[in-house]
Amino acid sequence: MNTQADLPRLAVVEVTGSRPDQREYHAKVQTLISRVTGEGEQGGWQVTRTAAADVSVAELLAATIDADAIVIVGGEDIAPRFYGGRTGYEGETRHYEIADAGQIALVQRAVAQGTPLLGICRGLQIINVALGGSIVQHIEDDGVHRTDGVPVDEILTEHGVTLVAGSGLAGSFGRAEISVQSAHHQSVGRLGDGLVAAALAPDGLVEALEHASRPITGVQWHPEAPDSPADQLGVLLALLGGQLASARFAGELIAA
Repeated sequence: MNTQADLPRLAVVEVTGSRPDQREYHAKVQTLISRVTGEGEQGGWQVTRTAAADVSVAELLAATIDADAIVIVGGEDIAPRFYGGRTGYEGETRHYEIADAGQIALVQRAVAQGTPLLGICRGLQIINVALGGSIVQHIEDDGVHRTDGVPVDEILTEHGVTLVAGSGLAGSFGRAEISVQSAHHQSVGRLGDGLVAAALAPDGLVEALEHASRPITGVQWHPEAPDSPADQLGVLLALLGGQLASARFAGELIAA
């Protein structure tokens, strides 16, 4: 019988643990993160949560040093200085620069060490920025990627994405197209070093990316949304588990 100590360790990293000036938005974010942690625990992971804005970069790296896999979840826009962008753009949100710096360092360490990592929404954008990519700072609302002028609970919108043939995501889902829930006003622009598109939205925007040689995956949509297809988050967490098993097997071969 496995004990808690025997379970693989999954670090879930959010932006901040408190948004007193945005209570409705914070409640929505917490609902989404709770689905990640809950499904992770049901899937056999030992899950921890860390808010990157509430600790230093060094403390974030120390808190996740023993993680077998990492999920970086959604939140506010990344500060433009991290990707050479400008301020004052349409739809600009509050920036948590300590969280940005910490999560960027986390991605860079994961790439260097081969730690499986999944980025969701902002998490995908953090992956891209961490590896030298850029951000499209505002995409016009055409009803595909978000719904404007509605309460927070209604901002997610449903649309299809095409999974790139031969990608890890296409293999994991076992089909060429899936339906997703999105709510974003930014997207990746120039892809970072080693990254390739793994899914495209109907308008051609990159909806998912993967690293060509490391177990790093990012999805722009919200698989953890309550109205998302029931299996979607589980598929992505299982992908992390498979990547971890492959890394451990490779390590055993090297040791032998």
